[in-house]
Amino acid sequence: MRTLNKLAQGTLAATLGLAFSVSVLAADITGAGATFPYAVYTKWAEAYQAATGNKVNYQGIGSSGGVKQIKAKTVDFAGSDAPVKEADLDAAGLVQFPTVMGGATIVVNLPGIKSGEIKLDGITAANIFRGAITKWNDPAIAKLNPGVKLPNTAITVAHRSDGSGTTYVFTNYLAKQSLAFKRDVGAGNTVNWPMNAVGGKGNPGVAANVQKIVGAIGYVDIADAMKNNMTFVALKNKAGNYIVPNQKSIADAAAGANFKVKGMAPDLLDQTHKNAWPITTATFGLAYEKGSDPAKQKGVVDFFTWSLNNGQKMAEDLGFVALPDNVVKMVEAEMKNIK
Repeated sequence: MRTLNKLAQGTLAATLGLAFSVSVLAADITGAGATFPYAVYTKWAEAYQAATGNKVNYQGIGSSGGVKQIKAKTVDFAGSDAPVKEADLDAAGLVQFPTVMGGATIVVNLPGIKSGEIKLDGITAANIFRGAITKWNDPAIAKLNPGVKLPNTAITVAHRSDGSGTTYVFTNYLAKQSLAFKRDVGAGNTVNWPMNAVGGKGNPGVAANVQKIVGAIGYVDIADAMKNNMTFVALKNKAGNYIVPNQKSIADAAAGANFKVKGMAPDLLDQTHKNAWPITTATFGLAYEKGSDPAKQKGVVDFFTWSLNNGQKMAEDLGFVALPDNVVKMVEAEMKNIK
Protein backbone atom coordinates (compact mmCIF):
# COMPACT_ATOMS: atom_id res chain seq x y z
CA MET A 1 0.00 0.00 0.00
CA ARG A 2 2.84 2.39 0.88
CA THR A 3 4.44 1.61 -2.51
CA LEU A 4 1.17 2.39 -4.28
CA ASN A 5 0.81 5.61 -2.28
CA LYS A 6 4.34 6.66 -3.17
CA LEU A 7 3.62 5.93 -6.81
CA ALA A 8 0.42 7.92 -6.66
CA GLN A 9 2.22 10.73 -4.90
CA GLY A 10 4.95 10.69 -7.53
CA THR A 11 2.38 10.80 -10.32
CA LEU A 12 0.57 13.67 -8.60
CA ALA A 13 3.82 15.56 -8.09
CA ALA A 14 4.77 15.06 -11.73
CA THR A 15 1.32 16.20 -12.84
CA LEU A 16 1.51 19.29 -10.65
CA GLY A 17 5.04 19.97 -11.87
CA LEU A 18 3.89 19.73 -15.47
CA ALA A 19 0.91 21.98 -14.75
CA PHE A 20 3.19 24.55 -13.09
CA SER A 21 5.58 24.38 -16.03
CA VAL A 22 2.74 24.98 -18.49
CA SER A 23 1.32 27.82 -16.38
CA VAL A 24 4.74 29.46 -16.28
CA LEU A 25 5.05 29.23 -20.04
CA ALA A 26 1.51 30.49 -20.67
CA ALA A 27 1.42 33.39 -18.21
CA ASP A 28 -0.55 36.43 -19.39
CA ILE A 29 0.64 39.69 -17.84
CA THR A 30 -0.69 43.21 -17.41
CA GLY A 31 1.15 46.51 -17.24
CA ALA A 32 0.28 50.19 -17.01
CA GLY A 33 1.97 53.56 -16.97
CA ALA A 34 3.76 55.94 -19.32
CA THR A 35 2.05 56.87 -22.58
CA PHE A 36 5.45 57.66 -24.11
CA PRO A 37 6.28 53.94 -24.82
CA TYR A 38 2.63 52.88 -25.36
CA ALA A 39 3.01 52.46 -29.12
CA VAL A 40 6.13 50.31 -28.87
CA TYR A 41 4.89 48.21 -25.93
CA THR A 42 1.64 47.39 -27.73
CA LYS A 43 3.55 46.58 -30.93
CA TRP A 44 5.91 44.33 -28.98
CA ALA A 45 2.96 42.69 -27.22
CA GLU A 46 1.27 41.91 -30.54
CA ALA A 47 4.43 40.35 -32.00
CA TYR A 48 5.24 38.53 -28.74
CA GLN A 49 1.79 36.93 -28.64
CA ALA A 50 2.14 35.82 -32.26
CA ALA A 51 5.52 34.25 -31.46
CA THR A 52 4.75 32.68 -28.07
CA GLY A 53 0.99 32.65 -27.53
CA ASN A 54 1.39 34.69 -24.34
CA LYS A 55 -0.67 37.86 -23.93
CA VAL A 56 0.57 41.21 -22.62
CA ASN A 57 -1.92 44.00 -21.92
CA TYR A 58 -0.46 47.48 -21.40
CA GLN A 59 -2.55 50.54 -20.55
CA GLY A 60 -1.14 54.04 -21.13
CA ILE A 61 -2.29 55.93 -18.04
CA GLY A 62 0.74 58.13 -17.38
CA SER A 63 3.93 57.45 -15.45
CA SER A 64 2.52 58.52 -12.09
CA GLY A 65 -0.43 56.17 -12.50
CA GLY A 66 1.84 53.29 -13.44
CA VAL A 67 4.11 53.76 -10.42
CA LYS A 68 1.05 54.04 -8.17
CA GLN A 69 -0.43 50.82 -9.55
CA ILE A 70 2.71 48.71 -9.23
CA LYS A 71 3.21 49.92 -5.67
CA ALA A 72 -0.41 48.89 -5.02
CA LYS A 73 0.36 45.48 -6.61
CA THR A 74 -2.47 45.75 -9.15
CA VAL A 75 -0.28 45.22 -12.25
CA ASP A 76 2.59 42.88 -13.10
CA PHE A 77 4.84 45.64 -14.44
CA ALA A 78 4.74 49.40 -14.89
CA GLY A 79 6.14 51.91 -17.34
CA SER A 80 7.64 55.23 -16.30
CA ASP A 81 9.59 57.91 -18.14
CA ALA A 82 10.53 59.49 -14.82
CA PRO A 83 13.04 57.13 -13.20
CA VAL A 84 12.14 56.04 -9.67
CA LYS A 85 14.78 57.03 -7.13
CA GLU A 86 17.00 54.39 -5.55
CA ALA A 87 15.50 54.80 -2.07
CA ASP A 88 11.96 54.41 -3.44
CA LEU A 89 12.94 51.32 -5.44
CA ASP A 90 14.38 49.72 -2.32
CA ALA A 91 11.40 50.69 -0.17
CA ALA A 92 8.89 49.27 -2.65
CA GLY A 93 10.97 46.20 -3.55
CA LEU A 94 11.12 47.10 -7.23
CA VAL A 95 13.57 46.46 -10.07
CA GLN A 96 13.96 49.22 -12.68
CA PHE A 97 15.42 48.87 -16.17
CA PRO A 98 15.46 50.94 -19.39
CA THR A 99 13.55 49.51 -22.34
CA VAL A 100 13.93 51.99 -25.20
CA MET A 101 15.13 55.55 -25.76
CA GLY A 102 13.37 58.57 -27.18
CA GLY A 103 12.86 62.21 -26.47
CA ALA A 104 10.37 64.94 -25.81
CA THR A 105 10.04 67.48 -28.59
CA ILE A 106 8.56 70.96 -28.78
CA VAL A 107 5.78 71.19 -31.37
CA VAL A 108 3.84 74.20 -32.66
CA ASN A 109 0.76 75.09 -34.69
CA LEU A 110 1.75 78.03 -36.89
CA PRO A 111 0.20 77.87 -40.36
CA GLY A 112 2.80 78.22 -43.09
CA ILE A 113 5.70 77.27 -40.80
CA LYS A 114 7.52 73.99 -41.50
CA SER A 115 9.48 71.79 -39.11
CA GLY A 116 12.79 73.37 -38.14
CA GLU A 117 11.86 76.86 -39.38
CA ILE A 118 11.27 78.19 -35.87
CA LYS A 119 14.40 78.19 -33.71
CA LEU A 120 14.39 78.43 -29.93
CA ASP A 121 17.08 78.28 -27.29
CA GLY A 122 16.54 76.86 -23.82
CA ILE A 123 15.97 80.17 -22.02
CA THR A 124 13.45 81.41 -24.60
CA ALA A 125 11.59 78.10 -24.54
CA ALA A 126 11.49 78.28 -20.74
CA ASN A 127 10.09 81.83 -20.87
CA ILE A 128 7.37 80.73 -23.30
CA PHE A 129 6.34 77.75 -21.18
CA ARG A 130 6.27 79.78 -17.96
CA GLY A 131 4.02 82.38 -19.60
CA ALA A 132 6.53 85.26 -19.74
CA ILE A 133 6.43 85.39 -23.57
CA THR A 134 2.86 85.53 -24.87
CA LYS A 135 3.05 86.46 -28.60
CA TRP A 136 4.84 84.74 -31.47
CA ASN A 137 6.36 88.00 -32.71
CA ASP A 138 7.93 88.75 -29.33
CA PRO A 139 11.41 90.33 -29.76
CA ALA A 140 13.10 87.40 -27.98
CA ILE A 141 11.71 84.94 -30.57
CA ALA A 142 12.32 87.35 -33.47
CA LYS A 143 15.99 87.71 -32.49
CA LEU A 144 16.50 83.94 -32.88
CA ASN A 145 14.59 83.84 -36.18
CA PRO A 146 15.82 86.61 -38.51
CA GLY A 147 14.02 86.56 -41.84
CA VAL A 148 11.08 84.50 -40.53
CA LYS A 149 7.71 86.27 -40.73
CA LEU A 150 6.37 85.75 -37.21
CA PRO A 151 2.64 86.34 -36.68
CA ASN A 152 1.15 88.57 -33.98
CA THR A 153 -0.61 85.47 -32.66
CA ALA A 154 -1.18 84.66 -29.01
CA ILE A 155 0.80 81.69 -27.69
CA THR A 156 -1.21 78.93 -26.03
CA VAL A 157 0.85 76.52 -23.92
CA ALA A 158 -0.39 72.91 -24.20
CA HIS A 159 0.69 70.56 -21.41
CA ARG A 160 -0.10 67.25 -19.76
CA SER A 161 -2.99 67.28 -17.29
CA ASP A 162 -2.04 63.90 -15.78
CA GLY A 163 1.04 62.95 -13.78
CA SER A 164 3.56 62.40 -16.55
CA GLY A 165 7.10 61.21 -17.07
CA THR A 166 7.21 63.25 -20.27
CA THR A 167 6.43 66.32 -18.14
CA TYR A 168 9.16 65.24 -15.71
CA VAL A 169 11.74 65.06 -18.50
CA PHE A 170 10.63 68.26 -20.22
CA THR A 171 10.36 70.42 -17.10
CA ASN A 172 13.68 69.17 -15.74
CA TYR A 173 15.29 70.27 -19.00
CA LEU A 174 13.67 73.74 -18.83
CA ALA A 175 14.56 74.07 -15.14
CA LYS A 176 18.22 73.52 -16.11
CA GLN A 177 17.92 76.42 -18.55
CA SER A 178 16.06 78.90 -16.34
CA LEU A 179 15.95 79.51 -12.61
CA ALA A 180 12.80 81.57 -13.22
CA PHE A 181 11.10 78.53 -14.79
CA LYS A 182 12.15 76.35 -11.88
CA ARG A 183 10.76 78.96 -9.46
CA ASP A 184 7.48 79.68 -11.25
CA VAL A 185 6.58 76.31 -12.78
CA GLY A 186 8.83 73.72 -11.12
CA ALA A 187 10.16 70.37 -12.31
CA GLY A 188 8.45 67.03 -11.87
CA ASN A 189 5.60 64.78 -13.01
CA THR A 190 3.10 67.55 -12.22
CA VAL A 191 3.96 71.26 -12.10
CA ASN A 192 2.34 74.70 -11.84
CA TRP A 193 1.64 75.69 -15.45
CA PRO A 194 0.50 79.24 -16.32
CA MET A 195 -3.19 79.97 -15.75
CA ASN A 196 -4.01 80.30 -19.48
CA ALA A 197 -2.33 77.00 -20.42
CA VAL A 198 -4.40 74.08 -21.74
CA GLY A 199 -4.08 70.57 -20.34
CA GLY A 200 -4.52 67.29 -22.20
CA LYS A 201 -4.43 63.68 -21.03
CA GLY A 202 -1.45 61.69 -22.24
CA ASN A 203 0.85 62.59 -25.10
CA PRO A 204 -2.08 62.15 -27.53
CA GLY A 205 -4.09 64.72 -25.57
CA VAL A 206 -1.33 67.32 -25.81
CA ALA A 207 -0.83 66.57 -29.51
CA ALA A 208 -4.57 67.02 -30.15
CA ASN A 209 -4.64 70.39 -28.37
CA VAL A 210 -1.66 71.68 -30.34
CA GLN A 211 -3.22 70.56 -33.61
CA LYS A 212 -6.57 72.28 -32.98
CA ILE A 213 -5.35 75.60 -31.49
CA VAL A 214 -3.61 78.02 -33.85
CA GLY A 215 -0.63 79.53 -32.06
CA ALA A 216 -0.29 76.58 -29.68
CA ILE A 217 3.03 75.22 -28.46
CA GLY A 218 3.39 71.98 -26.56
CA TYR A 219 5.66 69.06 -25.76
CA VAL A 220 5.09 65.46 -26.80
CA ASP A 221 7.26 62.43 -27.35
CA ILE A 222 8.92 62.28 -30.75
CA ALA A 223 7.05 59.12 -31.77
CA ASP A 224 3.64 60.77 -31.26
CA ALA A 225 4.83 63.91 -33.04
CA MET A 226 6.01 61.87 -36.03
CA LYS A 227 2.79 59.85 -36.12
CA ASN A 228 0.72 63.05 -36.20
CA ASN A 229 2.96 64.87 -38.73
CA MET A 230 3.47 67.74 -36.31
CA THR A 231 5.72 70.77 -36.75
CA PHE A 232 8.95 70.51 -34.75
CA VAL A 233 10.88 73.42 -33.27
CA ALA A 234 14.65 73.44 -33.84
CA LEU A 235 16.19 73.66 -30.37
CA LYS A 236 19.66 74.94 -29.54
CA ASN A 237 21.75 72.28 -27.85
CA LYS A 238 24.61 72.61 -25.40
CA ALA A 239 27.15 72.63 -28.25
CA GLY A 240 25.39 75.67 -29.74
CA ASN A 241 23.76 73.89 -32.68
CA TYR A 242 20.07 74.06 -33.59
CA ILE A 243 18.77 70.50 -33.81
CA VAL A 244 15.52 69.05 -35.14
CA PRO A 245 14.90 65.84 -33.19
CA ASN A 246 15.44 62.53 -34.93
CA GLN A 247 16.71 59.07 -34.06
CA LYS A 248 20.33 59.97 -34.81
CA SER A 249 20.32 63.02 -32.50
CA ILE A 250 18.80 60.91 -29.70
CA ALA A 251 21.38 58.16 -30.16
CA ASP A 252 24.16 60.79 -30.14
CA ALA A 253 22.82 62.26 -26.89
CA ALA A 254 22.93 58.82 -25.26
CA ALA A 255 26.38 57.91 -26.58
CA GLY A 256 28.70 57.07 -23.72
CA ALA A 257 25.99 57.30 -21.04
CA ASN A 258 26.69 55.26 -17.92
CA PHE A 259 23.76 52.88 -17.45
CA LYS A 260 25.58 51.10 -14.62
CA VAL A 261 24.14 53.50 -12.04
CA LYS A 262 21.55 52.18 -9.57
CA GLY A 263 18.18 52.02 -11.32
CA MET A 264 19.96 52.18 -14.71
CA ALA A 265 18.85 55.80 -15.18
CA PRO A 266 21.65 58.13 -16.31
CA ASP A 267 20.79 61.79 -16.97
CA LEU A 268 20.60 62.17 -20.78
CA LEU A 269 19.41 65.80 -20.78
CA ASP A 270 21.42 68.56 -22.47
CA GLN A 271 24.40 66.40 -23.42
CA THR A 272 27.51 67.91 -25.02
CA HIS A 273 27.65 65.97 -28.31
CA LYS A 274 27.47 68.40 -31.26
CA ASN A 275 24.41 66.60 -32.66
CA ALA A 276 22.70 65.76 -29.35
CA TRP A 277 18.97 66.37 -29.01
CA PRO A 278 18.75 68.24 -25.68
CA ILE A 279 15.60 66.54 -24.33
CA THR A 280 16.61 62.89 -24.63
CA THR A 281 15.49 60.21 -22.20
CA ALA A 282 15.13 56.50 -21.73
CA THR A 283 11.82 55.05 -20.65
CA PHE A 284 11.78 52.44 -17.91
CA GLY A 285 10.10 49.21 -16.90
CA LEU A 286 9.36 48.47 -13.25
CA ALA A 287 8.77 45.00 -11.83
CA TYR A 288 8.62 43.36 -8.42
CA GLU A 289 11.92 42.06 -7.09
CA LYS A 290 10.00 39.30 -5.30
CA GLY A 291 6.50 38.75 -6.69
CA SER A 292 3.76 36.53 -5.33
CA ASP A 293 3.12 34.77 -8.67
CA PRO A 294 6.20 33.02 -10.14
CA ALA A 295 4.47 32.53 -13.50
CA LYS A 296 3.75 36.24 -13.90
CA GLN A 297 7.22 37.21 -12.72
CA LYS A 298 8.67 34.91 -15.36
CA GLY A 299 6.20 36.34 -17.85
CA VAL A 300 7.53 39.87 -17.30
CA VAL A 301 11.13 38.75 -17.77
CA ASP A 302 10.27 36.68 -20.84
CA PHE A 303 8.34 39.52 -22.49
CA PHE A 304 11.04 42.14 -22.10
CA THR A 305 13.85 39.71 -22.91
CA TRP A 306 12.06 38.70 -26.11
CA SER A 307 11.25 42.33 -27.00
CA LEU A 308 14.76 43.66 -26.45
CA ASN A 309 16.21 40.93 -28.63
CA ASN A 310 13.51 40.76 -31.33
CA GLY A 311 11.70 44.10 -31.27
CA GLN A 312 14.40 46.69 -31.92
CA LYS A 313 13.44 47.22 -35.57
CA MET A 314 9.80 47.64 -34.53
CA ALA A 315 10.84 50.33 -32.04
CA GLU A 316 12.89 52.16 -34.66
CA ASP A 317 10.01 52.06 -37.16
CA LEU A 318 7.86 53.84 -34.56
CA GLY A 319 10.42 56.61 -34.03
CA PHE A 320 12.16 55.24 -30.93
CA VAL A 321 15.85 54.49 -30.52
CA ALA A 322 16.97 50.99 -29.53
CA LEU A 323 19.17 50.43 -26.52
CA PRO A 324 22.80 49.71 -27.41
CA ASP A 325 23.71 46.00 -27.35
CA ASN A 326 25.86 46.38 -24.25
CA VAL A 327 22.94 48.03 -22.39
CA VAL A 328 20.59 45.22 -23.45
CA LYS A 329 23.00 42.76 -21.83
CA MET A 330 23.01 44.91 -18.68
CA VAL A 331 19.20 44.92 -18.64
CA GLU A 332 19.12 41.14 -18.97
CA ALA A 333 21.51 40.89 -16.02
CA GLU A 334 19.38 43.32 -13.97
CA MET A 335 16.20 41.34 -14.71
CA LYS A 336 17.76 38.30 -13.02
CA ASN A 337 16.81 40.11 -9.79
CA ILE A 338 13.14 39.60 -10.67
CA LYS A 339 12.26 36.45 -8.73
